[in-house]
Amino acid sequence: MKNRLSDLNDHLFAQIERLGDEEMTPDQIDAEVKRGEAIVKVSEQIVSMAALQVQAAKVMVEYGNDPSGYLPQIGEKKPASSGVSLIEAKKK
Repeated sequence: MKNRLSDLNDHLFAQIERLGDEEMTPDQIDAEVKRGEAIVKVSEQIVSMAALQVQAAKVMVEYGNDPSGYLPQIGEKKPASSGVSLIEAKKK
């Protein structure tokens, strides 16, 4: 799977757009509301897991370790820079 937190944003805004469709019948509105509730429940779990990953990364940095393996992917994966790592920057 290649889903990222930025994709979650897109899904949430798409659901808002669907809920704002004024041409929907009452039955379609009910179906979209149920769908929206399910999306919110899943989204909450995704955000909760991302927050846990950030906490784990903070602990890794605190003990002088590289946190990159613990951080959630937010956007497109970028190639590693040749600059200073987070650990090296903290030590300076």
